[in-house]
Amino acid sequence: MLCEFDAHQSKAVCYCFKLIAFSPVVCQDFKLCETFFMSEHLQQIKTFYEEAFQNLDGKRGIPEIEVKFYPYIGINHTIRVRNGKVFVRLAEVCLDMPLNAQKALACILVSKLLNKKIPQKTSETYRDFIKNQKLREKVRENKRAKGRKIITTAKGEVYDLDEIFNHLNYLYFENKIAKPTLTWSARKTYRILGHHDSTHETIAVSRSLDDKKTPKYVVEFVVFHEMLHIFHPTQPRNGRHYNHTPQFRRDEKQFAHFDKAENWIGRNVKNLKRKAKSKK
Repeated sequence: MLCEFDAHQSKAVCYCFKLIAFSPVVCQDFKLCETFFMSEHLQQIKTFYEEAFQNLDGKRGIPEIEVKFYPYIGINHTIRVRNGKVFVRLAEVCLDMPLNAQKALACILVSKLLNKKIPQKTSETYRDFIKNQKLREKVRENKRAKGRKIITTAKGEVYDLDEIFNHLNYLYFENKIAKPTLTWSARKTYRILGHHDSTHETIAVSRSLDDKKTPKYVVEFVVFHEMLHIFHPTQPRNGRHYNHTPQFRRDEKQFAHFDKAENWIGRNVKNLKRKAKSKK
């Protein structure tokens, strides 16, 4: 079977070839043909997972496996076991992943499920695919189109993030940083006090810090840290992405109250955790 896109008709036309007659017949149901190809593709990928279970845990036998592509926003893949059946969900953005990378991914996911060591060559095969710049751009576009960012307000009960950003931009960056959307988080958190989302051009600060008991220099430090992520963009290197480069850490220490802010956060982790878990 061969599918072609007819530029003149602006539609896809499917030709079903009979091996004996070699006579093309126009198929009116392109969706059916597309489903056929997807089914064959998934079946091929499924065999990789069966092989992985056989190689990594052959004594138990190969479980029933279901593999599907799922519209995750990013490069996310999951593997779960329910009632003895294995469910694999692969990111749709990786639909065109080469079969050698799919085989490597199968080994990685099954190894993680079985707590087995992942061979370095297998990891490298998969990483070689996901560090592809075209894929990264595809993911970014996907996040812009489908991603959801919860925006509350920059003006909190105690601190105004807009005012803090403007002050820091003038003091440390000569007003060179384009102002992103600034928002307090929807919920109180304690593990992540600030976050810069380059896709949605947003800086979010934990609502746990919008409190009279929190010194202003602490909120300023968190905002300053996220501004540095704009000033020092993520650096890709050997398939990995580095956020806190030596230059980033060097400039972070230029904050006037760096030590005080770090110490305050360290001393108040328990309080922030308690505050985040309270219903108020």
